[in-house]
Amino acid sequence: MKALVSFKRRAKQFFREWVLPFGLVFLMVAPLRSAVLDWSWVPTGSMKPTIVEGELVLVDKVAYDLKFPFTTHHLAQWSNPARGDIVVFFSPQDGERLVKRVIGLPGDTIKMKDDVLSINGQPLEYKVEDAAPYRPDIFEDQHPVVARESLAGCNHLVVAFPSRLALRTFGPYVVPAGQYFMMGDSRDNSADSRYFGGVKREAIVGKATVVLLSFDPQRYLLPRPDRFFHPLALKQS
Repeated sequence: MKALVSFKRRAKQFFREWVLPFGLVFLMVAPLRSAVLDWSWVPTGSMKPTIVEGELVLVDKVAYDLKFPFTTHHLAQWSNPARGDIVVFFSPQDGERLVKRVIGLPGDTIKMKDDVLSINGQPLEYKVEDAAPYRPDIFEDQHPVVARESLAGCNHLVVAFPSRLALRTFGPYVVPAGQYFMMGDSRDNSADSRYFGGVKREAIVGKATVVLLSFDPQRYLLPRPDRFFHPLALKQS
């Protein structure tokens, strides 16, 4: 009998000191992460050199709208993704959570020929850059082509791998109403809207704003301190 009383007392103490505090923290953090701020690990190189494998990016879930926690139901909406934004969304192909860049808006005509993008009949401008200054270990091939792509008044880096078989010519494709055309910055290494089509507005989780942490999976998860808190905002051209 004494043992049972002692067990109950210890159980109550454990619940009061451990279970209850952690439960309260979960009840506060879970809705916040679901509706306001989230984070997402990036396991692939489809966004190189902007985002590399093993990076944790911060996701602003209220950049465009406010959703009811744990759902995709919109309580309010104040803006839409802009061309050039990096967003997190659910793939229409298999529901997997992906990180890509917004290239086409609803109604846009997207075309690509030999890795050169055209939007509504206007080819984008590219400036080829020396690949040597960029981190050599983020490229799978020995001779990547790095270029700065001008997109909606801003510019960002893209990379191509000429030695690979890849989808370099595509379209024309008209983005359906209420959908967005997504692409990875590593153009020859990205499964994106060229393969699964447009992404519905309600499937977009939020805007990726900064690299929080970065670990190198090819080097036993050694940290990349120079990548910590690296902003993902586009550079104005």
